[in-house]
Amino acid sequence: MNRLISIISTVVVCGIFTGCDKYLDLEPSQNISEKIALTSDENVKHVLTGAYSEFALAGIYGGNLLMNAELLGGNGEIQWVGTYIDPRQVFNKTMISTNSQASSHWIDSYSVINTANNILSALTVVKDADRDRVQGEALFLRSLMYFDLVRFFADQYQFGTANTQYGVPLVLTATQGITAASMVTRNTVDEVYNQVIADLILAASKLPADNDVYASSGAANALLARVYLQKGDYAAARDASNAVINSGVYSILPAYADVFNQDNNTSEDIFATQITPQDRFSAMTEYFSIPEFGGRTGDIDILDAHLNLYPAGDTRKDLFFIGEGAERCGKWNNQYGVVNLIRLAEMYLIRAECNQRLSTAIGATPLADFNVIHTRAGLVAATSVTLADILLERRLELAFEGFKIHDMRRLHSNVGALPYNDPKLLFPIPAREIEANPNLKPQQNPGY
Repeated sequence: MNRLISIISTVVVCGIFTGCDKYLDLEPSQNISEKIALTSDENVKHVLTGAYSEFALAGIYGGNLLMNAELLGGNGEIQWVGTYIDPRQVFNKTMISTNSQASSHWIDSYSVINTANNILSALTVVKDADRDRVQGEALFLRSLMYFDLVRFFADQYQFGTANTQYGVPLVLTATQGITAASMVTRNTVDEVYNQVIADLILAASKLPADNDVYASSGAANALLARVYLQKGDYAAARDASNAVINSGVYSILPAYADVFNQDNNTSEDIFATQITPQDRFSAMTEYFSIPEFGGRTGDIDILDAHLNLYPAGDTRKDLFFIGEGAERCGKWNNQYGVVNLIRLAEMYLIRAECNQRLSTAIGATPLADFNVIHTRAGLVAATSVTLADILLERRLELAFEGFKIHDMRRLHSNVGALPYNDPKLLFPIPAREIEANPNLKPQQNPGY
Protein backbone atom coordinates (compact mmCIF):
# COMPACT_ATOMS: atom_id res chain seq x y z
CA MET A 1 0.00 0.00 0.00
CA ASN A 2 1.18 3.53 -0.73
CA ARG A 3 3.16 5.16 2.07
CA LEU A 4 0.70 8.04 2.12
CA ILE A 5 -2.11 5.93 3.56
CA SER A 6 -2.30 7.82 6.83
CA ILE A 7 -3.12 11.44 6.03
CA ILE A 8 -2.78 11.43 2.25
CA SER A 9 -5.24 8.67 1.46
CA THR A 10 -7.20 8.28 -1.74
CA VAL A 11 -9.50 5.47 -0.70
CA VAL A 12 -12.19 4.90 1.87
CA VAL A 13 -11.92 1.75 3.94
CA CYS A 14 -15.26 0.03 4.17
CA GLY A 15 -16.51 -3.39 5.29
CA ILE A 16 -19.31 -5.82 4.71
CA PHE A 17 -20.88 -6.51 8.07
CA THR A 18 -23.36 -8.75 9.83
CA GLY A 19 -25.34 -7.89 12.93
CA CYS A 20 -25.05 -9.43 16.37
CA ASP A 21 -26.81 -8.33 19.53
CA LYS A 22 -24.68 -5.81 21.47
CA TYR A 23 -21.66 -6.30 19.19
CA LEU A 24 -20.07 -4.53 16.32
CA ASP A 25 -19.71 -7.89 14.56
CA LEU A 26 -17.37 -6.87 11.80
CA GLU A 27 -16.05 -8.79 8.82
CA PRO A 28 -12.63 -7.88 7.39
CA SER A 29 -12.68 -4.53 5.56
CA GLN A 30 -11.85 -3.95 1.93
CA ASN A 31 -10.86 -0.94 -0.16
CA ILE A 32 -13.59 0.34 -2.42
CA SER A 33 -13.76 3.45 -4.54
CA GLU A 34 -15.13 6.60 -2.97
CA LYS A 35 -17.65 7.01 -5.81
CA ILE A 36 -19.15 3.60 -5.01
CA ALA A 37 -18.99 4.01 -1.26
CA LEU A 38 -20.67 7.38 -0.91
CA THR A 39 -23.51 7.40 -3.41
CA SER A 40 -26.30 5.93 -1.28
CA ASP A 41 -27.66 5.98 2.24
CA GLU A 42 -26.85 2.29 2.66
CA ASN A 43 -23.24 2.61 1.54
CA VAL A 44 -22.54 5.64 3.70
CA LYS A 45 -23.81 3.68 6.70
CA HIS A 46 -21.60 0.73 5.72
CA VAL A 47 -18.64 3.09 5.60
CA LEU A 48 -19.58 4.41 9.05
CA THR A 49 -19.58 0.86 10.41
CA GLY A 50 -16.22 0.46 8.69
CA ALA A 51 -14.94 3.43 10.67
CA TYR A 52 -15.76 1.55 13.88
CA SER A 53 -13.88 -1.46 12.51
CA GLU A 54 -10.81 0.71 11.92
CA PHE A 55 -11.29 2.34 15.33
CA ALA A 56 -11.02 -1.13 16.92
CA LEU A 57 -7.63 -1.88 15.34
CA ALA A 58 -5.05 -3.14 17.82
CA GLY A 59 -2.78 -0.15 17.15
CA ILE A 60 -5.33 2.22 18.65
CA TYR A 61 -8.53 1.38 20.55
CA GLY A 62 -8.15 -2.36 20.26
CA GLY A 63 -5.76 -1.86 23.17
CA ASN A 64 -2.28 -0.60 22.26
CA LEU A 65 -3.19 3.03 22.81
CA LEU A 66 -4.29 2.25 26.37
CA MET A 67 -1.27 0.05 27.03
CA ASN A 68 1.17 2.70 25.82
CA ALA A 69 -0.27 5.28 28.21
CA GLU A 70 0.47 2.86 31.04
CA LEU A 71 3.97 1.98 29.75
CA LEU A 72 4.94 5.65 29.38
CA GLY A 73 3.69 6.48 32.88
CA GLY A 74 4.75 3.22 34.56
CA ASN A 75 6.89 5.11 37.07
CA GLY A 76 8.01 2.08 39.08
CA GLU A 77 4.53 0.53 39.36
CA ILE A 78 4.84 -1.83 36.40
CA GLN A 79 7.64 -3.52 34.47
CA TRP A 80 7.73 -4.46 30.80
CA VAL A 81 9.29 -7.93 30.64
CA GLY A 82 8.11 -8.99 27.19
CA THR A 83 10.33 -9.75 24.22
CA TYR A 84 8.86 -7.20 21.80
CA ILE A 85 11.29 -4.35 21.15
CA ASP A 86 8.93 -1.49 20.34
CA PRO A 87 6.79 -1.62 23.52
CA ARG A 88 10.07 -1.90 25.44
CA GLN A 89 11.21 1.35 23.80
CA VAL A 90 7.98 3.00 24.93
CA PHE A 91 8.46 1.76 28.50
CA ASN A 92 12.14 2.80 28.59
CA LYS A 93 11.45 6.18 26.90
CA THR A 94 13.98 5.28 24.19
CA MET A 95 11.70 5.38 21.16
CA ILE A 96 13.03 6.02 17.68
CA SER A 97 11.06 7.48 14.77
CA THR A 98 10.43 4.03 13.29
CA ASN A 99 8.79 2.72 16.47
CA SER A 100 5.80 0.63 15.37
CA GLN A 101 3.66 1.65 18.35
CA ALA A 102 3.87 5.31 17.33
CA SER A 103 3.51 4.54 13.63
CA SER A 104 0.40 2.38 13.98
CA HIS A 105 -1.19 4.96 16.29
CA TRP A 106 -0.64 7.73 13.73
CA ILE A 107 -1.55 5.73 10.62
CA ASP A 108 -4.62 4.00 12.05
CA SER A 109 -5.93 7.23 13.59
CA TYR A 110 -5.66 9.19 10.37
CA SER A 111 -7.30 6.33 8.51
CA VAL A 112 -10.33 6.65 10.82
CA ILE A 113 -10.22 10.44 10.44
CA ASN A 114 -10.24 10.18 6.65
CA THR A 115 -13.15 7.74 6.74
CA ALA A 116 -15.05 10.11 9.05
CA ASN A 117 -14.31 13.04 6.74
CA ASN A 118 -15.65 11.10 3.77
CA ILE A 119 -18.84 10.31 5.68
CA LEU A 120 -19.27 13.97 6.62
CA SER A 121 -18.85 14.92 2.96
CA ALA A 122 -21.72 12.64 1.92
CA LEU A 123 -24.43 13.49 4.47
CA THR A 124 -26.80 14.72 1.76
CA VAL A 125 -27.43 11.14 0.61
CA VAL A 126 -28.28 9.92 4.12
CA LYS A 127 -31.96 9.61 4.99
CA ASP A 128 -33.29 12.63 6.84
CA ALA A 129 -34.26 10.56 9.87
CA ASP A 130 -30.72 9.24 10.30
CA ARG A 131 -28.59 12.18 9.13
CA ASP A 132 -28.01 13.75 12.54
CA ARG A 133 -26.99 10.42 14.05
CA VAL A 134 -24.58 9.60 11.22
CA GLN A 135 -23.04 13.07 11.43
CA GLY A 136 -22.72 12.85 15.22
CA GLU A 137 -21.04 9.45 15.12
CA ALA A 138 -18.52 10.57 12.50
CA LEU A 139 -17.73 13.73 14.48
CA PHE A 140 -17.33 11.73 17.69
CA LEU A 141 -14.90 9.25 16.13
CA ARG A 142 -12.86 12.03 14.51
CA SER A 143 -12.71 13.91 17.82
CA LEU A 144 -11.57 10.84 19.72
CA MET A 145 -8.75 10.27 17.22
CA TYR A 146 -7.55 13.86 17.38
CA PHE A 147 -7.72 14.04 21.16
CA ASP A 148 -5.46 11.04 21.65
CA LEU A 149 -3.17 12.07 18.80
CA VAL A 150 -2.56 15.43 20.44
CA ARG A 151 -2.09 13.83 23.86
CA PHE A 152 0.58 11.41 22.64
CA PHE A 153 2.36 13.45 19.98
CA ALA A 154 2.26 16.97 21.47
CA ASP A 155 3.12 18.88 24.62
CA GLN A 156 0.59 19.08 27.43
CA TYR A 157 -2.04 21.82 27.13
CA GLN A 158 -1.39 24.70 29.52
CA PHE A 159 -4.67 26.27 30.60
CA GLY A 160 -4.87 30.05 30.48
CA THR A 161 -1.97 30.54 28.07
CA ALA A 162 -1.52 30.59 24.29
CA ASN A 163 -0.88 26.98 23.35
CA THR A 164 1.05 27.62 20.16
CA GLN A 165 3.26 24.55 20.52
CA TYR A 166 3.05 21.98 17.74
CA GLY A 167 0.00 19.75 17.90
CA VAL A 168 -0.91 17.41 15.04
CA PRO A 169 -2.17 18.15 11.50
CA LEU A 170 -5.87 18.91 11.35
CA VAL A 171 -7.33 17.34 8.21
CA LEU A 172 -11.03 18.19 8.14
CA THR A 173 -12.03 17.41 4.58
CA ALA A 174 -12.04 14.15 2.67
CA THR A 175 -8.77 13.36 0.90
CA GLN A 176 -9.60 12.66 -2.74
CA GLY A 177 -6.18 12.84 -4.33
CA ILE A 178 -2.58 13.76 -3.67
CA THR A 179 -1.97 17.45 -4.32
CA ALA A 180 0.20 20.19 -2.87
CA ALA A 181 -2.56 20.75 -0.32
CA SER A 182 -2.00 17.23 0.95
CA MET A 183 1.43 18.17 2.27
CA VAL A 184 0.01 19.35 5.57
CA THR A 185 1.83 20.86 8.55
CA ARG A 186 1.15 20.53 12.26
CA ASN A 187 -1.57 22.72 13.74
CA THR A 188 -1.08 24.16 17.20
CA VAL A 189 -2.19 22.35 20.34
CA ASP A 190 -4.76 25.11 20.86
CA GLU A 191 -6.22 24.62 17.39
CA VAL A 192 -6.53 20.87 17.86
CA TYR A 193 -8.27 21.18 21.23
CA ASN A 194 -10.62 23.83 19.88
CA GLN A 195 -11.58 21.57 16.97
CA VAL A 196 -12.11 18.56 19.20
CA ILE A 197 -14.33 20.54 21.56
CA ALA A 198 -16.37 22.13 18.76
CA ASP A 199 -16.93 18.76 17.10
CA LEU A 200 -17.95 17.08 20.36
CA ILE A 201 -20.41 19.84 21.26
CA LEU A 202 -22.01 19.44 17.85
CA ALA A 203 -21.92 15.64 18.11
CA ALA A 204 -23.66 15.72 21.50
CA SER A 205 -26.46 17.81 19.98
CA LYS A 206 -26.90 15.38 17.07
CA LEU A 207 -26.64 11.99 18.76
CA PRO A 208 -29.41 10.08 20.55
CA ALA A 209 -29.13 9.27 24.24
CA ASP A 210 -29.30 5.54 23.47
CA ASN A 211 -27.42 4.34 20.41
CA ASP A 212 -26.72 0.71 21.29
CA VAL A 213 -22.93 0.16 21.30
CA TYR A 214 -22.25 3.10 19.01
CA ALA A 215 -21.43 6.68 19.99
CA SER A 216 -24.24 8.44 21.85
CA SER A 217 -24.84 11.92 23.23
CA GLY A 218 -23.61 10.59 26.58
CA ALA A 219 -20.37 9.39 25.00
CA ALA A 220 -19.82 12.80 23.39
CA ASN A 221 -20.42 14.62 26.67
CA ALA A 222 -18.24 12.15 28.57
CA LEU A 223 -15.38 12.64 26.13
CA LEU A 224 -15.89 16.39 26.44
CA ALA A 225 -15.49 16.05 30.21
CA ARG A 226 -12.22 14.18 29.67
CA VAL A 227 -10.96 16.76 27.17
CA TYR A 228 -11.80 19.69 29.44
CA LEU A 229 -10.12 17.99 32.40
CA GLN A 230 -6.95 17.35 30.38
CA LYS A 231 -6.70 21.01 29.43
CA GLY A 232 -7.48 22.20 32.97
CA ASP A 233 -10.88 23.79 32.31
CA TYR A 234 -12.41 22.47 35.52
CA ALA A 235 -15.74 24.29 35.31
CA ALA A 236 -16.45 22.92 31.84
CA ALA A 237 -15.26 19.42 32.82
CA ARG A 238 -17.51 19.49 35.89
CA ASP A 239 -20.55 20.54 33.88
CA ALA A 240 -19.99 17.97 31.11
CA SER A 241 -19.55 15.10 33.58
CA ASN A 242 -22.59 16.31 35.50
CA ALA A 243 -24.66 16.13 32.31
CA VAL A 244 -23.64 12.51 31.80
CA ILE A 245 -24.37 11.48 35.39
CA ASN A 246 -27.73 13.26 35.41
CA SER A 247 -28.79 11.73 32.09
CA GLY A 248 -29.89 8.61 33.95
CA VAL A 249 -28.75 6.42 31.07
CA TYR A 250 -25.85 4.82 32.96
CA SER A 251 -25.45 3.34 36.43
CA ILE A 252 -22.60 2.18 38.67
CA LEU A 253 -22.45 -1.59 39.04
CA PRO A 254 -22.58 -2.92 42.62
CA ALA A 255 -19.39 -5.00 42.18
CA TYR A 256 -16.20 -3.55 40.72
CA ALA A 257 -15.09 -6.89 39.26
CA ASP A 258 -18.27 -7.10 37.17
CA VAL A 259 -17.22 -4.06 35.12
CA PHE A 260 -14.47 -5.99 33.34
CA ASN A 261 -14.03 -9.09 31.16
CA GLN A 262 -17.57 -8.81 29.86
CA ASP A 263 -18.78 -9.95 26.45
CA ASN A 264 -21.23 -7.02 26.28
CA ASN A 265 -21.31 -3.46 27.55
CA THR A 266 -22.57 -3.07 31.10
CA SER A 267 -24.70 -0.23 32.48
CA GLU A 268 -21.46 1.47 33.55
CA ASP A 269 -19.93 1.55 30.06
CA ILE A 270 -20.51 4.82 28.25
CA PHE A 271 -18.38 3.81 25.29
CA ALA A 272 -16.28 0.72 24.65
CA THR A 273 -14.48 -1.15 21.89
CA GLN A 274 -16.37 -4.25 20.87
CA ILE A 275 -13.96 -7.16 20.35
CA THR A 276 -15.39 -10.28 18.70
CA PRO A 277 -13.88 -13.51 17.31
CA GLN A 278 -14.16 -11.89 13.87
CA ASP A 279 -11.62 -9.28 15.02
CA ARG A 280 -8.05 -9.61 16.14
CA PHE A 281 -8.32 -10.25 19.89
CA SER A 282 -7.90 -7.53 22.48
CA ALA A 283 -4.38 -6.13 22.62
CA MET A 284 -4.90 -5.41 26.32
CA THR A 285 -5.43 -9.13 26.93
CA GLU A 286 -2.45 -9.94 24.73
CA TYR A 287 -0.01 -7.92 26.84
CA PHE A 288 -1.54 -7.69 30.32
CA SER A 289 -2.80 -11.26 30.62
CA ILE A 290 -1.40 -14.79 30.30
CA PRO A 291 -1.97 -17.80 28.00
CA GLU A 292 -4.74 -19.22 30.22
CA PHE A 293 -6.91 -16.24 29.23
CA GLY A 294 -5.64 -15.75 25.69
CA GLY A 295 -2.63 -13.53 26.42
CA ARG A 296 1.07 -13.95 25.88
CA THR A 297 3.38 -15.20 28.62
CA GLY A 298 2.95 -12.13 30.78
CA ASP A 299 4.54 -9.05 29.22
CA ILE A 300 3.62 -6.54 31.94
CA ASP A 301 4.37 -7.28 35.61
CA ILE A 302 2.46 -5.32 38.27
CA LEU A 303 4.87 -4.26 41.01
CA ASP A 304 4.43 -3.80 44.76
CA ALA A 305 4.74 -0.02 44.37
CA HIS A 306 1.28 -0.09 42.81
CA LEU A 307 -0.28 -2.88 44.87
CA ASN A 308 0.72 -1.17 48.11
CA LEU A 309 -1.43 1.85 47.21
CA TYR A 310 -4.65 -0.02 47.96
CA PRO A 311 -5.98 0.20 51.52
CA ALA A 312 -6.93 -2.95 53.40
CA GLY A 313 -10.29 -4.29 52.27
CA ASP A 314 -10.24 -2.62 48.86
CA THR A 315 -11.91 -5.10 46.51
CA ARG A 316 -10.18 -3.54 43.52
CA LYS A 317 -6.98 -5.19 44.69
CA ASP A 318 -8.70 -8.57 44.46
CA LEU A 319 -8.58 -8.38 40.66
CA PHE A 320 -4.81 -8.78 40.66
CA PHE A 321 -3.56 -12.36 40.48
CA ILE A 322 -0.36 -14.37 40.20
CA GLY A 323 0.25 -15.69 36.70
CA GLU A 324 3.43 -16.82 34.98
CA GLY A 325 5.37 -16.02 38.14
CA ALA A 326 4.32 -12.40 38.67
CA GLU A 327 1.37 -10.20 39.62
CA ARG A 328 -1.01 -9.50 36.74
CA CYS A 329 -3.86 -7.07 36.20
CA GLY A 330 -7.10 -9.04 36.06
CA LYS A 331 -9.10 -6.44 34.14
CA TRP A 332 -8.10 -7.89 30.78
CA ASN A 333 -8.71 -11.64 30.97
CA ASN A 334 -11.25 -11.89 28.15
CA GLN A 335 -9.54 -11.82 24.77
CA TYR A 336 -12.85 -11.25 22.95
CA GLY A 337 -14.49 -9.07 25.58
CA VAL A 338 -15.14 -5.36 25.44
CA VAL A 339 -12.27 -2.93 25.95
CA ASN A 340 -13.70 -0.37 28.38
CA LEU A 341 -12.92 3.14 27.14
CA ILE A 342 -15.25 5.50 29.02
CA ARG A 343 -16.96 4.45 32.27
CA LEU A 344 -19.44 6.25 34.49
CA ALA A 345 -17.03 5.92 37.42
CA GLU A 346 -14.68 8.30 35.61
CA MET A 347 -17.46 10.89 35.39
CA TYR A 348 -18.05 10.77 39.16
CA LEU A 349 -14.33 11.24 39.76
CA ILE A 350 -14.11 14.12 37.28
CA ARG A 351 -17.06 15.88 38.90
CA ALA A 352 -15.61 15.30 42.37
CA GLU A 353 -12.18 16.63 41.40
CA CYS A 354 -13.53 19.70 39.65
CA ASN A 355 -16.00 20.59 42.38
CA GLN A 356 -13.21 20.18 44.93
CA ARG A 357 -10.86 22.44 42.98
CA LEU A 358 -13.56 25.08 42.46
CA SER A 359 -15.15 24.86 45.94
CA THR A 360 -18.51 24.12 44.34
CA ALA A 361 -21.07 21.35 44.65
CA ILE A 362 -22.66 21.18 41.21
CA GLY A 363 -24.62 17.93 41.01
CA ALA A 364 -23.28 16.67 44.34
CA THR A 365 -20.59 17.46 46.86
CA PRO A 366 -17.08 16.18 46.20
CA LEU A 367 -17.44 13.93 49.24
CA ALA A 368 -20.65 12.36 47.96
CA ASP A 369 -19.16 11.60 44.54
CA PHE A 370 -15.96 10.29 46.12
CA ASN A 371 -17.96 7.92 48.30
CA VAL A 372 -19.91 6.52 45.34
CA ILE A 373 -16.64 5.09 44.05
CA HIS A 374 -14.94 4.52 47.40
CA THR A 375 -17.73 2.47 48.97
CA ARG A 376 -18.27 0.42 45.80
CA ALA A 377 -14.70 -0.79 46.39
CA GLY A 378 -15.80 -2.20 49.76
CA LEU A 379 -14.39 0.65 51.84
CA VAL A 380 -16.05 2.58 54.66
CA ALA A 381 -17.55 5.89 53.56
CA ALA A 382 -15.27 8.85 54.19
CA THR A 383 -16.47 11.75 56.34
CA SER A 384 -14.24 14.31 54.65
CA VAL A 385 -12.21 14.42 51.48
CA THR A 386 -9.23 16.29 50.03
CA LEU A 387 -8.04 16.78 46.47
CA ALA A 388 -5.23 14.29 47.17
CA ASP A 389 -7.83 11.73 48.26
CA ILE A 390 -9.80 12.17 45.04
CA LEU A 391 -6.70 11.92 42.86
CA LEU A 392 -5.62 8.72 44.62
CA GLU A 393 -9.11 7.28 44.22
CA ARG A 394 -8.90 8.05 40.50
CA ARG A 395 -5.50 6.36 40.31
CA LEU A 396 -6.83 3.18 41.90
CA GLU A 397 -10.21 3.10 40.17
CA LEU A 398 -8.87 3.66 36.65
CA ALA A 399 -5.59 1.77 36.99
CA PHE A 400 -4.34 0.12 33.77
CA GLU A 401 -7.14 1.56 31.65
CA GLY A 402 -5.00 4.00 29.67
CA PHE A 403 -4.93 7.07 31.94
CA LYS A 404 -1.53 7.02 33.62
CA ILE A 405 0.74 9.21 31.45
CA HIS A 406 -2.05 11.66 30.66
CA ASP A 407 -2.85 12.21 34.35
CA MET A 408 0.83 12.60 35.20
CA ARG A 409 1.29 15.19 32.49
CA ARG A 410 -1.82 17.23 33.37
CA LEU A 411 -0.89 17.11 37.06
CA HIS A 412 2.74 18.06 36.26
CA SER A 413 4.05 14.93 38.00
CA ASN A 414 7.53 13.62 37.34
CA VAL A 415 7.75 10.29 35.52
CA GLY A 416 10.66 8.73 37.34
CA ALA A 417 13.54 11.14 36.84
CA LEU A 418 11.82 12.88 33.91
CA PRO A 419 9.72 16.04 34.33
CA TYR A 420 6.17 15.87 32.99
CA ASN A 421 7.11 17.91 29.90
CA ASP A 422 10.23 15.98 28.91
CA PRO A 423 10.31 15.33 25.12
CA LYS A 424 11.03 11.65 25.81
CA LEU A 425 7.42 11.33 26.96
CA LEU A 426 6.16 12.30 23.48
CA PHE A 427 5.75 9.94 20.57
CA PRO A 428 7.83 10.76 17.48
CA ILE A 429 6.19 11.76 14.23
CA PRO A 430 6.68 8.49 12.30
CA ALA A 431 9.67 8.46 9.96
CA ARG A 432 7.54 7.23 7.06
CA GLU A 433 5.28 10.28 7.39
CA ILE A 434 8.21 12.67 7.32
CA GLU A 435 9.65 10.88 4.28
CA ALA A 436 6.32 11.11 2.47
CA ASN A 437 5.60 14.69 3.56
CA PRO A 438 8.75 16.84 3.88
CA ASN A 439 6.70 19.65 5.45
CA LEU A 440 6.63 17.61 8.66
CA LYS A 441 10.40 17.16 8.90
CA PRO A 442 11.20 20.54 10.52
CA GLN A 443 8.29 19.96 12.91
CA GLN A 444 9.48 16.64 14.31
CA ASN A 445 9.41 16.35 18.09
CA PRO A 446 12.72 17.10 19.85
CA GLY A 447 15.19 14.22 20.13
CA TYR A 448 14.02 12.26 17.11
